Amino acid sequence: MKRTWLSVLLMILIVPLVGELKFYPFDHEFSSFRVSFGSPIFLFFLLWLRSTSFALSGLLVGFSVLVFRIVLDLSTIDSTFSSSFMLRVPTFFYYVTYSLIFQLAKAKDLYNQPMRIGLLSTLAEIIASIVELMLSLTSSNAAVILTFPIISKILIIAVIRNFFILSFFFIINLHHAEVVVEQQREQNKHMLLLISDLYKEGIQLRKSLQNAENITRDCYNLYKDLHNSQLPFDKNTLAQSILGIAGQVHEIKKDNQRIYASIAQLISDGKLHDYMTASELADIILQSHQKYARSLEKNIIFDLQIDNLLPPLHVSTVLSLVNNLVSNGVESIKDSGFIKISFYRIGECIAFRVADTGAGIPPKKRNLIFKPGYTTKFDPSGNPSTGMGLPYIKDLTTSLHGSITLEDAPHTDETVFIIQLPLQSVIKEG
Repeated sequence: MKRTWLSVLLMILIVPLVGELKFYPFDHEFSSFRVSFGSPIFLFFLLWLRSTSFALSGLLVGFSVLVFRIVLDLSTIDSTFSSSFMLRVPTFFYYVTYSLIFQLAKAKDLYNQPMRIGLLSTLAEIIASIVELMLSLTSSNAAVILTFPIISKILIIAVIRNFFILSFFFIINLHHAEVVVEQQREQNKHMLLLISDLYKEGIQLRKSLQNAENITRDCYNLYKDLHNSQLPFDKNTLAQSILGIAGQVHEIKKDNQRIYASIAQLISDGKLHDYMTASELADIILQSHQKYARSLEKNIIFDLQIDNLLPPLHVSTVLSLVNNLVSNGVESIKDSGFIKISFYRIGECIAFRVADTGAGIPPKKRNLIFKPGYTTKFDPSGNPSTGMGLPYIKDLTTSLHGSITLEDAPHTDETVFIIQLPLQSVIKEG
């Protein structure tokens, strides 16, 4: 807006000045009529400032030209204000008439049609010039006689002036369009390279996810064997199992280090932040799970309710906790449903609430959901999930001196989990 008004001010100042570069095409009774560079410059500004009202531009320029020429008359020749006003006021109506024709013709809709703009500007100048001529003759009490040669001369002048200014304007537009096309081409090239890089990292990440799933299953099987074994466990067997798991973890670590470095380079500032605002974190969770739901061909509506007064939160802690709950909600919804995510403060604690309209948890199973290995989810091949998601969340919240609860919602079909943590455990110290 500020830039537009500066451009309008520039127009008001420039048009009267270049209007003094002039010649007089007629003699005798038409001697007060002059042709100047003010009109083509005004046309250029009308095309350039097409977002501004044409009529308003005409009024402002007409008034500025009138005032400028009256001041010039009073300072350079022996003239009175009234005589100068009567001599110069037809010029005011010239610019007003010119701009009104553009306004009535809705020239903004013709901006990309050079031929029509050319015809319109020529017609506008002819009509505005005739109006100025008639007003000049009327103010001088001369007989109004507009012959064909006079109108022909006005037409020729209008065509020549408009041809040059329109050519100049559309050459500038053509150059601008070429620059935009080149920028778009470079941007498309960059996007293709970016997509290619992300595709490669996606393949690597899928491998890493599969490794993580295998490790989780191996760890659970080891836990189960140790928990159920009544005999002393063979140390060599245990050591070999742990070494195998450590090797897989090491492979995941190396993969993730490379993926992290690659993604960090794709980010504009070159680094990933440890702390982000609650709304930024919620937006990451929302976007990733919208994509996850679409990949599963599910129609899920997400709703965010975020307390924007919360301080920046630790990224990995919040994502580890909330992502697990939201992913469970997405997976538990059969075809379509609703997931509501809330971040809010309770005294010196922060609460993360996730409610979904999925399959729900039977009352008799509520005591089992936080035990390792319990699951209700199976992959397309019929293999059960590891059942380590909720136990992991419970262990993490406990280590942060918080709690996770399954809320009773007897009057709704929602499954609601609430994680409550001391605020100091997820915000930056100080």
